[in-house]
Amino acid sequence: MGRYTGPVCRLCRRAGEKLLLKGERCFTPRCAVDRRRTIPGEHANRRRRISDHGIQLQEKQKARHIYGILEKQFRIYMEEAFKSPNATGPHLLHILETRLDNVVFRLGFADSRRQARQLVTHGHFQIGGRKTDIPSYRVRAEEIITWKPSDLERDYVKVLTKDLPKKPVPEWMDLNVSNLSATILRLPREDELELNVDSRLIVEFYSR
Repeated sequence: MGRYTGPVCRLCRRAGEKLLLKGERCFTPRCAVDRRRTIPGEHANRRRRISDHGIQLQEKQKARHIYGILEKQFRIYMEEAFKSPNATGPHLLHILETRLDNVVFRLGFADSRRQARQLVTHGHFQIGGRKTDIPSYRVRAEEIITWKPSDLERDYVKVLTKDLPKKPVPEWMDLNVSNLSATILRLPREDELELNVDSRLIVEFYSR
């Protein structure tokens, strides 16, 4: 499976904002966005007017980088959103938010989506008692997410989960800190979706 292997801080600098791709480091003085305000590249200081298409492209790329998805997969999600009877933009964000790697990140089991994707791929999580190692798996209502039982005594799991909840858990999920499990109460509503992405611009980009 192809994936981006370059320096992720360049992606944040290109977007001009923190995409939280390195977890806790993004909130420290070591964050590249705080240290270097310019975009990467030799001609970073040149002033150029960005066209409407360029703005739409930037927003699409930002969404891809936030969720760690390659163009081919993102286009498949976009095609599904276009076919949905619901509003296209919110439906796209709904797909992205219900991916298993994003859910693991939202629960605080990982410091970043990249780390969450790695944990899922290595088979550290179960859904309904069955190992699920597909990061793009879409969670459903009433499903229960747990760590693999043999992982609960491992030091790295204890370190990852010692301060739970690290951040507010979305209301459509219920985190049980005592046994490190979570229940999907329902699917997220439109007002509970990712607010840092303008899905309208993404829809316009793919509608050209």
